[in-house]
Amino acid sequence: MNFILYAVPFFVVLIVLELIVDRWRGVSNYRLADAINSLSTGVLSTTTGLLTKGVGLVTYAFALKHLAVIELSAESAWVWVFAFVLYDLCYYWLHRMGHERNILWAAHSVHHQSEDYNLSTALRQTSTGFLLSWIFYLPMAVLGVPLLVFVSVAALNLLYQFWVHTRHIPKLGWFEWFFVTPSNHRAHHAQNALYMDRNYGGVFIVWDRLFGTYQEEDDNDPAIFGVTTPLASWNPLWANMQFYAQLWNDARRAESLWDKLRIWFMRTGWRPADVAAKYPMAKPDLSQFRKFEVPLDGRQQLYVALQFGVYVALGSYLMNLADSLPTAALVLGWGAVAFGLFAQGAALENRPWAFRLELLRLALNLPLVWLAPLAGLWPASAVAWVGLLSYSLFSVIGLYCCRNRITRLAS
Repeated sequence: MNFILYAVPFFVVLIVLELIVDRWRGVSNYRLADAINSLSTGVLSTTTGLLTKGVGLVTYAFALKHLAVIELSAESAWVWVFAFVLYDLCYYWLHRMGHERNILWAAHSVHHQSEDYNLSTALRQTSTGFLLSWIFYLPMAVLGVPLLVFVSVAALNLLYQFWVHTRHIPKLGWFEWFFVTPSNHRAHHAQNALYMDRNYGGVFIVWDRLFGTYQEEDDNDPAIFGVTTPLASWNPLWANMQFYAQLWNDARRAESLWDKLRIWFMRTGWRPADVAAKYPMAKPDLSQFRKFEVPLDGRQQLYVALQFGVYVALGSYLMNLADSLPTAALVLGWGAVAFGLFAQGAALENRPWAFRLELLRLALNLPLVWLAPLAGLWPASAVAWVGLLSYSLFSVIGLYCCRNRITRLAS
């Protein structure tokens, strides 16, 4: 059972409720561009996962078959409890190393880039974590945890982490001692020196207390969210590539071959001495912290929000039918989603070339109408033709209205 798929409607409802509570309390924890950017990385991560989930599943199944020292039964309730706790311990070390090693931070940093903190932040996920994360769960295979149990407790662990991404729930007394809560997870997402690299647990905070990485949220040092090298972008593709690009540039510039290799596996933030001297990177002063913002006309924001809804629908469609769609359809669907979200990111940043990119995106719907049935993405039908072409036509009209509005404001 795909717990995440069935949980999506509840995520939407809870985000709407949080927005209502925001309004009721007279606070503003959401910005449209930031929320769309967070949700875009989530959609991109989910659709990418449809193509890459085999990496983790195949390696786990192989280890379970060839390396398991015992064989546990999925029929036993105690096996499920054991697996749930063990998974969180493995997650703790993956999460901790994700903050402490360059190559792992390159993937995990996506989740921390938002300078807001709300339930949409929980859905802000990496698309490249599959490359190395599977290594940290191999102990579960060695200890004989069945694949079904592993997949299930992984989903439950992820679902638990959704509710802790809010600013509306205060400290929860004794619960803070044993479990991850909104309070101690707010500290985890902060870039303040006090909170840096703390509170890694997914469900249980006891791991942090045990291994010396716990930090209580301090009312005298309010959390400032985000990363110390700001993303300064609303583009989900760049969000996934930002730190990889920084590592690549530093490795390319390093004179020592040893430095070119080891930079990827050194502590997060480590740079070769010659590169750091020649290309210094100034960290922003948190006392002067300002959130990244790009002014956008209301019509532009509405246009992007509606277009984003189309890609949420397409992503949901792919998730629902993933098991029955051929690989070609998944690749085509992923390509359409990735390019569409890239175009929406450019629009949110008000790039000079965003208008032309949006026209190109809409024009590509013509070959998509022809390619999709061939790839098996959806059946060939007049309804599909009319629907997609009508969507493109109305989008062009909306884009024209936004364009005219911007031109009038500029004049």
